Parts: sequence; C-alpha cells; structure tokens
Amino acid sequence: MANAIRGGLNRIPSGAGTALYALGAAIGLAYGVKESIYTVDGGHRAIVFSRLSGVTNDVKSEGLHFRVPWLQYPIIYDVRTKPHRIASLTGSKDLQLINISLRVLSRPMSENLPDIFRNLGTDYDERVLPSIVNEVLKSVVARFNASQLITQRELVSRLIRDELKGRAEDFWLILDDVSITDLSFGAEYTAAVEAKQVAQQNAQRAALMVEKAKQERQQKIVESEGEAQSARLIGKAVQENPGFLQLKKIEAAREIANVVANSSNRVFLDANSLLLNVDTQDVDMDKISKKKK
Repeated sequence: MANAIRGGLNRIPSGAGTALYALGAAIGLAYGVKESIYTVDGGHRAIVFSRLSGVTNDVKSEGLHFRVPWLQYPIIYDVRTKPHRIASLTGSKDLQLINISLRVLSRPMSENLPDIFRNLGTDYDERVLPSIVNEVLKSVVARFNASQLITQRELVSRLIRDELKGRAEDFWLILDDVSITDLSFGAEYTAAVEAKQVAQQNAQRAALMVEKAKQERQQKIVESEGEAQSARLIGKAVQENPGFLQLKKIEAAREIANVVANSSNRVFLDANSLLLNVDTQDVDMDKISKKKK
C-alpha cells in the first residue's frame, strides 16, 4: 500500500508539486501570522499566560499585540465600571430585621490584573463583592437603631461606602460609587410605626379641635361684650337725646324704601310699615334743651 502511494506521488508532475508546497507554505504562514497577533479592545486590558513561565506581570493596553503561537495565549479583562446590586438581611442595634440593598459600581485595578488572575480568576467580582458587602453591612447597621437608619440615612450610607472601599482595595478592586437603593423593615416593626403615626395624627387632630373650641369661645365672649357695650351706648344715647330713636327710624325707613324701590314688584306701604310715623312720639325740644343746660 505504501509503495502504491509513493508511486502515485512520484507520478505527480514536478511543477504541480512545487505549487502544492508553495500553497501549503502560504497557508501555514497565514495561520502562523493570525495566531501570532491579538487585539485588545477599548476599555479592556490583557495579560499573557506562558506555558513555560506562567502569568507574566506585563499588562497589555488597548491595541494590537504579538504572542508566540501555542506557547502563549492572552487573558483579556474588562476594566470598565460595572454595576452590581446586592441585597442583605441584617439586624439593627435594637434587634430589628432590616432588608437593605446596595448598588455598587466597581472595576479592577489595571496594574494588578496578574494578581487578580492568580488569586481570584476572571470572575473576581462575583467572588469578592457579595461577601465583603454582607460583612460591611452587618457591621455598620448593627451600630444604629431602626429609627436612626431612617433619620441618619446619609451618615449610614457614608460609613458603608468608606468601609466598603477599604475592604475592596484588599482585593485590588476600585469602587466608584456605593449607594443605598432600598431599606425596609420587618412586618411587625412596620405595623408598629404605622400605629404610632396614626396615634400622633389623632393627637394632633384633637389638639386642633381643642384650640378651635377655645378660639370660638373667645370669639363669642368678644361678640357678647361688644353687643353689651353697644346696648349700653344706645341706652345712654336715648337717655341723653330721645331724638336718637327717631333718627334710627328714619334710617331704617330709608333702607326699606331702597329695597322696595329696587324690587320688580309693586308694594304699597303706609307710614307705619315704613317706620315713618315719627309724629307718634313728639320730641320735647324744650326738655332736651333744659337737660343740656
């Protein structure tokens, strides 16, 4: 069989054999060039793993790079900021269960990518962030009562951010932002808070009702004093000048006349109805003059 194959090859024309060799060499060269270069996209960094020496400490930036085929291959990392949402159930200082959620924006330290690969691998964020976030949340939240977590939320958020950044640096991670997105309490505590708010609202409503009653009573007292003072003044005016009643009758008659004049109905009134019967009680001007003297 081997002799037959060798005989078939010997029968191939020399020119065709040269062409086949040239084609094979060209294909091998193209494959070698393709495997010798790699590209690092924007927002990424690369490290090179050698089958002889392991991970090199050289971090490749964006662009085109060369490697030895089969002996070396690149490991590319995305160094752009990525968001993570992490929830944790922890306890407050007064032993209330708190459901708290954080949004964390993280990225790796580019110059420490070889260390990250050796110790954490490529899924570094999934290995590190959940554990350190839970640790820091439990440590910080335990310093505050449930009510303080609401009233001092800015302080709690700042403490969590500062401590979490310090812990992340131990794992070669940079945290660009840490913020509390959700903060909720257990059902029993929520019901107690709602009952307290309802009681406070009822107390405020009762206080307003009492204050309103006091104001109305004071208003009635002032109105009564005003009416009594007015009656005293009218009585004094009548005693000093009996013609005061006649003047009031004339003013009342004028008002009645204006109302009747503006009405579309025709009404006939006598002097008594118009309060113009001023001659029924004559005013003794001599008596008035004597009283004045």
